[in-house]
Amino acid sequence: MNKVREIIFYKHYFETFFNAQTGIVKNKIDQVLFLITHVLQVPEKFLKHIEGTKGLNEIRIESGNNIFCCFDK
Repeated sequence: MNKVREIIFYKHYFETFFNAQTGIVKNKIDQVLFLITHVLQVPEKFLKHIEGTKGLNEIRIESGNNIFCCFDK
């Protein structure tokens, strides 16, 4: 499967956050990031445009009762 977009992490923030998660949550994050990089039209459940902005999106990852959000420009 070919990549349609690239994710670039800013400084160490994502790595620090990711390393603090449990194995189950890390797996879920990996799945969503894979989906975002390989699927042309990502479901709004995972990637949603933030109203009132230009090119700013929110990445949503749900694991159990927790929802993790990141921002993508």
